[in-house]
Amino acid sequence: MQQLIFFIQRFKYFLFFILLESIAIGFTISNLSFHKSKIINSTNLIVAGLYEQRSKITDYFRLKSENEILATENVRLKNLLEKKPIVTIIRDSTINDTIKYFQKFTFTAGKIINNNYNKEFNFLTLNIGKNQGIDKEMAVVNSNGIIGIVDHAKPKYARVQSILNRNSRINARLKNTNYFGSLNWDGSDYKIVQLIDIPRQAPLRIGDTIETGGKSAIFPEGILIGRVSKISRGNSADNTVTITLFNDMSNLGVVYVIKNFEKNEIRTIESLENE
Repeated sequence: MQQLIFFIQRFKYFLFFILLESIAIGFTISNLSFHKSKIINSTNLIVAGLYEQRSKITDYFRLKSENEILATENVRLKNLLEKKPIVTIIRDSTINDTIKYFQKFTFTAGKIINNNYNKEFNFLTLNIGKNQGIDKEMAVVNSNGIIGIVDHAKPKYARVQSILNRNSRINARLKNTNYFGSLNWDGSDYKIVQLIDIPRQAPLRIGDTIETGGKSAIFPEGILIGRVSKISRGNSADNTVTITLFNDMSNLGVVYVIKNFEKNEIRTIESLENE
């Protein structure tokens, strides 16, 4: 305690100077919007940089599992190439010729460098941004299924609204049928989501696969979501279905951001309904 008092007495003028400087900077930031925006942008870049460094360290310790995931994805894509004509499945992000290859989507690889999954409104940070062609309303997936939708993009980084977000609404369907519903999250368990507004006559069974329905301009049709684990049948016209996700949302690494070349045209034609 005596050493602390001695330190304060010795450096009291310097400490008083630091206090005054802090107050002055605080007033400057709070009253001048230009300075405030510069400080916030600088802070965001620093935080994103720290997230990326942390991600590099954790990535090193899980290289084996990441390689296994990539190997599984490569096998799946090779099998797909054997089954379908090349013009229907070309999705290489290095190709950008929608006329020659009838290409509707491009995939851009990135990494999750910050992942929230234990809040009511969860977001993720990507290590790619506008410099790589990433923009708002692009789907984010990995080899196990959907992850979320980009809601903000900066030159080097992007933020993703996770499917584990109470504001998330994604069109989904029972696999191999035309029964559709809306995928929501109630904020309780990061392993499960809820499928609502699916008709009662839908032939749902425990273990059935749920996938994206392709009714939006964001997600392609047929991206995996999860399996039916519980069906709550009430007196209403709809069912509430509990879906156990294929993805482990607490352990995400390599992802793919999907751009739909036809999104603007789809949005334009859909807006005509309101005229």
